[in-house]
Amino acid sequence: MAIIDLVRWAPQGNQTIYAYRFPETNLSTYTQLIVQESQEAILFSKGQIVGKFGPGKHTLNTENLPILRSLYGLPFGKKNPFTAEVWFVNKLQPYNIDWSIDRMDIHDADYNTGIPLVANGRYGLKITDAERFLIKIVGTKNSFDQNDLTDQFFGEFSTKTKSTVLQFMINNRIGLKQISAHLDSISEHLKTVMLPFWENLGLDLTKFYITSIEIDSSTDVGRKVLEAISNQSAQAISGHTWQQEKAFDVAKSAVEGMAQGSGGLLGAVVATNMMGGLGGAGAGGGMMQPQYNQPTFGGTNQNQQGNNVQPVNQVKEVYCSNCSKKFPSTHRFCPHCGDPYDACPKCGTDNDKNAKRCVSCGTPLQTEMALCTNCNTPLAPGSSFCGNCGQQQAENKCTRCGTALSPTIKFCPKCGQKR
Repeated sequence: MAIIDLVRWAPQGNQTIYAYRFPETNLSTYTQLIVQESQEAILFSKGQIVGKFGPGKHTLNTENLPILRSLYGLPFGKKNPFTAEVWFVNKLQPYNIDWSIDRMDIHDADYNTGIPLVANGRYGLKITDAERFLIKIVGTKNSFDQNDLTDQFFGEFSTKTKSTVLQFMINNRIGLKQISAHLDSISEHLKTVMLPFWENLGLDLTKFYITSIEIDSSTDVGRKVLEAISNQSAQAISGHTWQQEKAFDVAKSAVEGMAQGSGGLLGAVVATNMMGGLGGAGAGGGMMQPQYNQPTFGGTNQNQQGNNVQPVNQVKEVYCSNCSKKFPSTHRFCPHCGDPYDACPKCGTDNDKNAKRCVSCGTPLQTEMALCTNCNTPLAPGSSFCGNCGQQQAENKCTRCGTALSPTIKFCPKCGQKR
């Protein structure tokens, strides 16, 4: 094996390399070692570090490598061979590394359900302690690049990142809707957690930031969550509820069955009653309406024969128009999602605040109602007494024909006289 008299490393290509081992180990005293500005050279011999060299041109002899005397007994001034590994470490160039973390399951504060998340970002590393870096990371490899670094520490990096991101979101009650506004705070917190880990390996974490945290669309659960969020947004924009959307879907299927001749009489009855139920009128208006077992808040109930019966004064359960979960009718807000309980004055069904008609009975909701002159309680049309305090109300009759008028009516429905 020939004796090497010149040792240097000139990186080729665009590949990011942290450390490179010179391929030859048979050196001699007076070997010329050339270290570039962005490098530091470390010499190993018989498992020991025999010397470190910064940028410049160096001659390997017993003057700058006195440990060679104890290892090889080399006399000074002669070109004696010795065996050593020369490692070149790139210290000045920071490395920008893209990272991504797969599925992180969290109970989201905004949607109050489990959601799978993924996170992406970038961090920068710079070698500060070449000896520690080579001893703890490189080992027996001939070179160490960016891919080696990410592969070797992916497990520990992924665990720390997941745990820190989820703890930060849970402790600060940050949901998916607000997560983008907190990426800087999460990045700074995560950098503080990761900094000691990289310092122990001889590296300086120059920067660390998260570019995105979003729903994992690669899983069935994630795709279903995205679809549900999309539907919820569409309902909020158009002003319809989940119950109304399902009712329209059933009606549409029935009508399509009639058009294709497969629905028959049943399809016709279903479609007719669905349309009547949605409008709150028609002979079959209640056939396909949702049966939510809602409470009655006023007036009288009817039995199956159409006879009036006394109202049942007991607490019942209603379905939330926002999350579709049940809660007692005595609550003012849904205990599951916090949505206000907007009760239908006729049947007690919870409706969306923008709904114009009750989804269950079709009663108009956004109409001006007269108020009691004593306690300001809304009065049912045509009421002579307040149902809350019993105060008698001013009698409203048409001045022409004497017909009793609702407080909100401006013209007599019998003769057309203006009030």
